Amino acid sequence: MAQPTPARTPNDWWRSAVIYQVYVRSFADGDGDGTGDLAGVRARLPYLAELGVDALWFSPWYQSPMKDGGYDVADYRAIDPAFGTLAEAEKLIAEARELGIRTIVDIVPNHVSDQHPWWRAALAGGAERELFHLRPGRGDHGELPPNDWTSEFGGPAWTRLPDGHWYLHLFAPEQPDLNWAHPAVRQEHEDILRFWFERGVAGVRVDSAALLAKDPRLPDFVAGRDPHPYVDLDELHDIYRSWRAVADEYGGVFVGEVWLPDSERFARYLRPDELHTAFNFSFLACPWDARRLRTSIDETLAEHAPVGAPATWVLCNHDVTRTVTRYGREDTGFDFATKVFGTPTDLALGTRRARAAALLSLALPGAVYVYQGEELGLPEAEIPRDRIQDPMHFRSGGTDPGRDGCRVPLPWAAEGPYAGFGSRQEPWLPQPAHWAVYAADLQTEDPGSMLSLYRAAIRVRRATPGFGDGPLTWLPSADGVLAFARDDGLVCVVNLADTPTELDATSRLLLSSGPLDDRGRLPRDTAAWLLR
Repeated sequence: MAQPTPARTPNDWWRSAVIYQVYVRSFADGDGDGTGDLAGVRARLPYLAELGVDALWFSPWYQSPMKDGGYDVADYRAIDPAFGTLAEAEKLIAEARELGIRTIVDIVPNHVSDQHPWWRAALAGGAERELFHLRPGRGDHGELPPNDWTSEFGGPAWTRLPDGHWYLHLFAPEQPDLNWAHPAVRQEHEDILRFWFERGVAGVRVDSAALLAKDPRLPDFVAGRDPHPYVDLDELHDIYRSWRAVADEYGGVFVGEVWLPDSERFARYLRPDELHTAFNFSFLACPWDARRLRTSIDETLAEHAPVGAPATWVLCNHDVTRTVTRYGREDTGFDFATKVFGTPTDLALGTRRARAAALLSLALPGAVYVYQGEELGLPEAEIPRDRIQDPMHFRSGGTDPGRDGCRVPLPWAAEGPYAGFGSRQEPWLPQPAHWAVYAADLQTEDPGSMLSLYRAAIRVRRATPGFGDGPLTWLPSADGVLAFARDDGLVCVVNLADTPTELDATSRLLLSSGPLDDRGRLPRDTAAWLLR
């Protein structure tokens, strides 16, 4: 049964927001030690204000041994010393808010670091063992894992302890899974939410939101079995209802990382008393194909409609091959399992398509997420094998290049050392030799740059609320062309066909991702915004 659409309020900024993802370690280095930090972010707040974004989503900035890029959290109430201090985080939140930019923090509820106090106490034999999934093994001597589950990073999801017991880790062995059936786990996370809301954050992004609850029997995995033993269990919804009550105390919002193929079950997480929004991965994963993109857009809007939640649109994040590279490959689909080293890429083609995709995503109903460096048109960097740090690479036996290629430190100044990242020594991940050509200072001076396009598009979007949350109407168009109308006479046209397409001569061109041809037509792999 369809749920009523929630009444709109002035606090519904998140329904139409442009949200910028900051991966602190690679954003900007304020102290010159080779690692990005909060000082670097604070120094670049004017840049982010000029870009025009409404909020910043920070990937985990908490104390961590960095075995998985910060997603192995040792202390949720402390900032990692490599990034700064809690006091600096509080200043950053306040300074950003003064510029009209809200802050969203990341929470990783499925697991903690093996350096977390709970896990250390569990290893010492304390009652904290009940906060994790520890089980005796199978086999005559307990030498086999308790079940056949595999890690999301490859290999078994169980590791044996010296006392003979096995512990569950759906990700790296340094990330033991929490037992969400235990009330102390639930209470701790509600306290963590309050801790950050009280420091002024506007929202929380929930990592791996559909994985927290596990079937207590821990059965072997059987393909097609319903329910799945650890994905999308019904118990999750009670957890998120209690979280929503906490968020509502502070006017906070949630965005969930929810990977589910079943649209009806996906929508359950977005009911009015659960999460506010969730990431839309079907759009991100879609190849550069007009028919498939339209299907993705239609299905996304349809699955959000019954619960009145706004859609979200994202082209890239810290886990995904960058858009320019993905769209410049022969197969533009996205699949972690098919990542390989040295895939041929046409960067000119990928850039042209990425520019068009930026206007497409910013014209769709709902909120838009922009991963740092996308506004600079950065391609995926190929990291030398001996410099790769991502555990996905090592857990794959060296066949998967991992995610480091989209996490390379940003280029800020063409003439500065390490492209102006701010380091006095080589950054934690090596920058490609040509990285300076993408520098923000160069692009600021170039009206045709990717940065200039993003700034112009976000400025137009802000000035014309019809491009925010609201209805979308498809318009008649040629094969390979996407054309739709929004409120207030706004129209977006994206040409994915082999030939140029005519634009409505009675409409005014607001912005295009590339020049029109000499007959005023929209070329291939180009998008335009019009006002009728």
